[in-house]
Amino acid sequence: MNKNEKFVITINRELGSGGRTVGEKLAEKLGVQFYDKALIKALTEKYHLSVEEIENLKGRNHSWWAEFARSFMLAEKTSKTMYYDITPGEMPDVLTTEDMFDTEQHILKDIAEQESCVIAGRLGFAVFKDHPNHLSVLIQAPMEKRIERVMRKQLLSEADAKKVIQKVDKMRENYVNKYANTSRYDTRNYDLVISMNGHSIDEAVDLIMKYIK
Repeated sequence: MNKNEKFVITINRELGSGGRTVGEKLAEKLGVQFYDKALIKALTEKYHLSVEEIENLKGRNHSWWAEFARSFMLAEKTSKTMYYDITPGEMPDVLTTEDMFDTEQHILKDIAEQESCVIAGRLGFAVFKDHPNHLSVLIQAPMEKRIERVMRKQLLSEADAKKVIQKVDKMRENYVNKYANTSRYDTRNYDLVISMNGHSIDEAVDLIMKYIK
């Protein structure tokens, strides 16, 4: 990846691995924007965006995303939804509909066309697999570390934290299987795989920076 040209870095991560925070800090160090699936989903729901509506916006204004971001997204980034706020056992295996999937991918591709960015999302490796300047990263962590982090962030018991992780793991794997016909654990989908076992957030960011150089 050449950071002197327009680029996109996708961060796929396990819940509780700290991968989202790695993505945020990496974007800050590179001086680019950080986007995640939760924010894109919020945009599509709040503004009822569809592929057709996005095309209409683009027809009126080629830089529609930049205008949209200034009016809404950058302000919303202060709300940082970091974890799934769910009750174990009450979440369906796949949350995304076909229409929502198409709209989200459309938005992500438009963002990458207009600016360099870091995107955290469970299907980024597939969405940008043909992008000429794309780095795909997977962040993992041992289960005990993931449980500790989710317990701390969500104020859950150990048992409930483990249930949430297992449910989200299943949901994300089903999502990747459905829309990319692969497994998110297939390391061939990534340029770089980092285990957070023994690594801090800053150390993981430094590893990615060294890989880029």
